Amino acid sequence: MTRIKICGVTSVEDARLAADLGASAIGLVFWPQSPRLVEWKQARAIVAALPPFVASVGVFVNQADEAMAIAREVGLTAVQFHGEETAESYQQLPVRVIKSVPVRDESAASIAASVPENATVLLDAHDPVRRGGTGRPIDWSIAAAIARARPIILSGGLNADNVVRAVEMVHPYAIDVSSGVESAPGRKDAAKLRALFAAVRASA
Repeated sequence: MTRIKICGVTSVEDARLAADLGASAIGLVFWPQSPRLVEWKQARAIVAALPPFVASVGVFVNQADEAMAIAREVGLTAVQFHGEETAESYQQLPVRVIKSVPVRDESAASIAASVPENATVLLDAHDPVRRGGTGRPIDWSIAAAIARARPIILSGGLNADNVVRAVEMVHPYAIDVSSGVESAPGRKDAAKLRALFAAVRASA
């Protein structure tokens, strides 16, 4: 089955449900301007509740300097950058790194190619204000071309209704879903979560 990361989690209950359904990773947002912001204490509780083989990924926007401090404090297994971070700012970090590349047009391919090999590329909709969780799909043909060159995580407007088509077209290493399984920003909808995992499982 395609690896699935559920992002923007803010409660232990949502994290446990996603893990029980088969999520490979849980995303916790530490960008202060996000409606899905999670406080450190709550983040620690969420990470502590995860099974041993479910990754915990901290999401940051232009916070490379503080990401490792938060990662150590919370117990994160990876960090994800959604801003204008340079390769030099994260290339030597002692954790797994995911770097978001906004897909506006074909130029995304050259931007993705410039991301160091030790970081995994995540393709998402371009939104310099919200920085993710927009609910807008990207151009899957562009994503597919990039996925043929290197492993990518596909994000942007994925939900139970379109995830199978997206995976079949792009063949991503993994998918990242946030708003597509929410009842409100940061609050996951159990029925939508179950429908998403059921769709991916059935297609596999």
